Amino acid sequence: MVELKNVEVKYGDFTAVKGVDFKVDNGEFFTLLGPSGCGKTTTLRAVSGFEKISKGEILLDGKNIAPLSPEEREIGFVFQNYALFPSMTVFNNIGFGLKIRHISKDKIRKRVEDVAELTGILEHLPKKVSELSGGQQQRVAIARALILNPRLLLMDEPLSNLDAKLRVSMRGEIKRIQKKLGIVAIYVTHDQEEAMAVSDKIAVFNQGVIEQIGTPKEIYNNPKTEFVCKFIGAINEFDEKIIESINKENNIDLSGKYFIRPENVHLVKKEEEKGIYLSGKIIDIEFLGAFSKSQIEVGNSSIISLEIGEKNYPQNSEVKVFFKETDLLKF
Repeated sequence: MVELKNVEVKYGDFTAVKGVDFKVDNGEFFTLLGPSGCGKTTTLRAVSGFEKISKGEILLDGKNIAPLSPEEREIGFVFQNYALFPSMTVFNNIGFGLKIRHISKDKIRKRVEDVAELTGILEHLPKKVSELSGGQQQRVAIARALILNPRLLLMDEPLSNLDAKLRVSMRGEIKRIQKKLGIVAIYVTHDQEEAMAVSDKIAVFNQGVIEQIGTPKEIYNNPKTEFVCKFIGAINEFDEKIIESINKENNIDLSGKYFIRPENVHLVKKEEEKGIYLSGKIIDIEFLGAFSKSQIEVGNSSIISLEIGEKNYPQNSEVKVFFKETDLLKF
């Protein structure tokens, strides 16, 4: 188990991480998510020992490791740029950490082959790293991090250098390996979809503080702050003009700031179910395969609807926008 208690990181007068608290249970995949410059990578580096904390505690199975050097913390770190040795073979890259610890050649070979098999790169061991694809290099970086049997696996945006399709397959592989080993993993990304796909828990960072911690479902369906609501997934924000239209057309009295997910906004020709209706016109349609994304003009504003399949409402057609009041998020 890993626990951070009131951790703070300062650079001179600037506080990059402000009183961060979270706990990661054994076998859990925990993601630090947020925009660039929000403090997530700094927090990860503080856990690793590459950044010194100015206040707080970092506990690994109850022991405060904050005073320890990185090599004393029993961690594996997967860097964003992989940090591999291009002139070395895959075998030597993976086994490097064992070699400098003067482990016998037979033990190194056995351990390298075991971890290479786990990560799916056994047949690439004789090759040089420079001969591998990006996805294969990523697997080498993960294998090298696992070779020392770390108690904690840290990953700093490890998929950011891969193309979109490869990122999807590799994130599944990372999660498979982590669950097979049962190791604690802390993962940094700014990609919301990636975080939702791999995480047991997510901590959403903003300007050095954590806005919310929860499961992907909790973060998405029940955001606690306006920042989390707007940062996680696509969202419609209702301005005052839309609120006025809602109140006028439905004889209700909404006030304040409201948001709604596009998948909870539906297009209908007439009012049937109980809920909120708005008159609008479709001004743009994007067919996305399994989904259709429609932009609907409502007065001088617009609303996005995301629905399964291709709808039979052509562009410029007059429609009713329908959603349930219970699907509105208010802040």
